[in-house]
Amino acid sequence: MAPSSEPEPPFQPREKIVEKQRYFQSVHRPTYLKGRYDMVTSVAIPLALAASSMFLVGRGIYNMAHGIGKKE
Repeated sequence: MAPSSEPEPPFQPREKIVEKQRYFQSVHRPTYLKGRYDMVTSVAIPLALAASSMFLVGRGIYNMAHGIGKKE
């Protein structure tokens, strides 16, 4: 197959890309929070993981301090 001199068609129309670029440049937030679902992936999930791990560590310390839940 001979290489073509024409570029392949873009995945999205250029107008859509320019529109998204204008939107992201106008939003005054950090870069990692500019998308639609970025708040969930960058903030909520790490907070939930940190809270659940702190709860489990606290419960483990409490159980060890009171001798609860030992296997015989």
